[in-house]
Amino acid sequence: MRKILYTFLLFPILASSQRIGNGIGVAPADSISADSIQNDSILDDSLSCDSTCFDSIPVLSVKDRIERLLDSELIKTSQAGIMAYDLTSDSLLFAYNERQTLRPASTMKLLTAITALDHLGGDYQFSTWLKYRGEITDTPEEARLLLGDLIVKGGMDPKFGSDDMRAFVETLQKMRIDTIYGSVIADRSFKDTLLLGEGWCWDDKNPVLSPLLWNKKDLFLERFQEQMAAAGIVVSDSIPMTLLTKSDRPTFTTLLCTRHHTIEQVLVKMMKESDNLFAEAVFYNISANAMRPATARLSKKKMEETIRRAGITHSNYRIADGSGLSLYNYQSAEMQVALLKYAYRNSNIFESLYPSLPIAGIDGTLKKRMRKGPCLNNVRAKTGTLTGVSSLAGYLTNRSGHLIAFSIINQGVLRASKAKAFQDAICNILAKSKE
Repeated sequence: MRKILYTFLLFPILASSQRIGNGIGVAPADSISADSIQNDSILDDSLSCDSTCFDSIPVLSVKDRIERLLDSELIKTSQAGIMAYDLTSDSLLFAYNERQTLRPASTMKLLTAITALDHLGGDYQFSTWLKYRGEITDTPEEARLLLGDLIVKGGMDPKFGSDDMRAFVETLQKMRIDTIYGSVIADRSFKDTLLLGEGWCWDDKNPVLSPLLWNKKDLFLERFQEQMAAAGIVVSDSIPMTLLTKSDRPTFTTLLCTRHHTIEQVLVKMMKESDNLFAEAVFYNISANAMRPATARLSKKKMEETIRRAGITHSNYRIADGSGLSLYNYQSAEMQVALLKYAYRNSNIFESLYPSLPIAGIDGTLKKRMRKGPCLNNVRAKTGTLTGVSSLAGYLTNRSGHLIAFSIINQGVLRASKAKAFQDAICNILAKSKE
């Protein structure tokens, strides 16, 4: 009788311990570090009980475990939108305020990347062109003169750097052009004249939206002329009298050199490092492929087309830019998961998008997050951070080998570290599940 009574009194303690062992502690979720939540499996095997006892202990579902995390001060004092979807079994795993419109921060880049791959394709290239108009004349000294203008045309390639500039100068050297009687002209007709995005804060470190970039800066002409001078190439507006007698110069342009970077090269830096300039370059190239000059308005329309293709039929969202810098952007967790599902079901998008995402504990903006447990080298997701906003959206694989698409947007948080720990804990629950 004593043995039966002892077992009866012990059962509630064991059941409580089992709940803790499944990752649901008694402390609020926002007071627990992400690593401590990930290590909760240590407790799973710490109990000794007969088979009858184990049969009586309920196994918490993914839904139950995440709902326990929602019972925290973080969620009581801020907003959250969450959705997780099993792509392998085509079933919803969890949803909470999934239709609440919230600021996505840099998870906005998911929409930009998916739209670009949807409309431009994985073979698209970002280009910068070197051209001239006029004529090239030989001289007795075996040098050559350009009687006309040198033109550099920008395609808003954010990766154009020193090596590319050197290639332009070397092209002139190989043609033995040592003097240009004319001007060096910057052709910025690729996009509109706006240099800042809609809804950007004046005191942020905002990128300059120039279509002609050098090392991410609006200094193309200055650096080009400096490098030409260093190579002994002279630019002069004063044309000698002997050359003025030449016949009328051609007005059409001739291509000298083109420098390219692939969309996959651009996406890797844009997504893994959350580079805002790269995202805006992709944003404008989306519309430039259909119309010049490219405009934010047309790029937004292209995004809306992709959103509809992803199955979102309502208009309860707002697009202001391509990077997520704007405070005017609004999305929902449901919308982000719909886009992730659409990308997954289109191999031409997924094959370029998936490798570009930061990997938990390995690289990019997730390098220092989820460095232990089942999320390590598993979660591939885009992060987002603005004042008061923290978000995470992407993919992970659970213990059954199912691929999960998820979106977590926290808004109104004063400490981003608490929101990040909350997001990491949800990813841990999803990654450990076998549902």
